[in-house]
Amino acid sequence: MAEPDRTGPPSSQRRLAVELRRLRDLAGVSGRELADRIGISQSKVSRIESGLTLPTAPEVSAWSAAVNASPDTAALLEALTEVAFTEVHRWSQTLRGRPHLQGDIQEVESASQRVMVFENAIVPGLLQTAEYARRVFAFFAPDGTEADLSAAVAGRLDRQLALFDQARRFEFLITEAALRWRPGPARLLLAQLDRIASLATLDNVTIGLLPHAAEAVTYVPHGFALFDLRDDSRAGRGETIAMVETVHANLTVNDAESVTRYRRKWCSLATSARYGDDIRPFLDVLAAELRAVGR
Repeated sequence: MAEPDRTGPPSSQRRLAVELRRLRDLAGVSGRELADRIGISQSKVSRIESGLTLPTAPEVSAWSAAVNASPDTAALLEALTEVAFTEVHRWSQTLRGRPHLQGDIQEVESASQRVMVFENAIVPGLLQTAEYARRVFAFFAPDGTEADLSAAVAGRLDRQLALFDQARRFEFLITEAALRWRPGPARLLLAQLDRIASLATLDNVTIGLLPHAAEAVTYVPHGFALFDLRDDSRAGRGETIAMVETVHANLTVNDAESVTRYRRKWCSLATSARYGDDIRPFLDVLAAELRAVGR
């Protein structure tokens, strides 16, 4: 669903990939065995070693432990990872040879005990209806094939099954602008608003709405997600990572200082959000406006 980026991955990412592959070979560990030890898929191990996917800092730490790397080698890998994350990782490079990245995101979500998503432009992917998701993916990659589009939608819907796992928590902050954005006819958005209201009734799902009428408490230019990784996750070690989507690239933030900045933004936004019983009336007003438009 994207044109190939013939420049390939950044040099720091390539160096990290080569070093990770070298250490696995020296340890005599197969890709499948390493994937099992770390808690990621074998295909992701392959993509990391080929430089197509940048591993998170917790994954690199788990990789070091899995191959019994020395403290000096582990420190080197940590430094290489930090440098790699200062570079841009373009969608065109990340999506090379794949129709979507839903599986990658699902792996992170599966390793998380708590997921927090802020969206200022569209309804969060985990809350989208199938048709809403289809329209979003079509805008993202207008030249994609119908098969790629269907695969992306199916991957997103598969991710949504996690919302019904009562052992995990999902929290969403959505601006009124995001709720009003219409990727299609009024009936499409009406169905989307109904789904949000329905999912808000789940005990493990919290949805906060940020209305235009509320005074702004901070400024956040892009949507972002925070993932509190499980303490028992082999790839997580109980850490938190942030993901930020921009028009041309995706950024995964691992360092503690930057993650703290995003968490502070989340806390500021949460103070002006509407929750619980205040959500339904707010959604009803938006729905009434859409029905008045009638198209």
